[in-house]
Amino acid sequence: MKEILITNDDGFEARGLLELASALRSVANVTIVAPSSEKSACSHSLTLTRPLRFVKLDDGFFKLDDATPADCVYLALRALYNRKPDLVISGINHGANVAEDVTYSGTCGGAMEGVLQGIPALAVSQFYVADSLQRYGFDLACELTVDLVGKIFKNGFPLPPKQFLNLNVPAVSKQDFKGLTIAPCGEKLYDTDAQLNRNPRGIEYYWLGKSTLSFDASRNENSDISALFEGRATLSPIKLNLTAHEQMSALERWIRNDE
Repeated sequence: MKEILITNDDGFEARGLLELASALRSVANVTIVAPSSEKSACSHSLTLTRPLRFVKLDDGFFKLDDATPADCVYLALRALYNRKPDLVISGINHGANVAEDVTYSGTCGGAMEGVLQGIPALAVSQFYVADSLQRYGFDLACELTVDLVGKIFKNGFPLPPKQFLNLNVPAVSKQDFKGLTIAPCGEKLYDTDAQLNRNPRGIEYYWLGKSTLSFDASRNENSDISALFEGRATLSPIKLNLTAHEQMSALERWIRNDE
């Protein structure tokens, strides 16, 4: 039977993680290695300044004490497997990972570590608006993921090495779902909003992490962002090499401009 390693960035108790693992057990042996606490927006970071510790919760289910998703994949491959699993899946994240948010995402960081280690990987995220997670749950995301996994196991992984699939699921019911589309990452609008507060001693502190999805619709036609708001799930191929190859010649001309 095929082997799947699952991680996430919402922590080992997250509903999206647990429901996805349950759904995937119909098609593969599943091992969960997840952070002991939420690690949203930790990107592809590894823990290099302190030791890490597995805590076994059940057969094939571990939390990694205060670790990142990339830690979970990296250490699981080193300590738990005699041979590499067939697939790494990171998710289901509680919230979308679209546009440039892919660079922040701990969910995508888990998938990145998988493909760096030579294993096909899929990141899965569930967009939500207001109480849509409570109303619609993760059933649609689980169904789409199981279907994609079946295609991967039957037809092979569709991307070359060091590239992963990024699946985002809209905040709609199954009845209103418009289907799955292949879409590029869009462009979000970013700011530096942070909430200023004071503790009981009057010391100032800030909370980061306000969840917003602001964008210019005219710059996002047919992107992952626009598709989500139209009720479509998106599948995007993501590569880890961030070189802007189309700018190489222009940069050469720029650097030589004063010579």
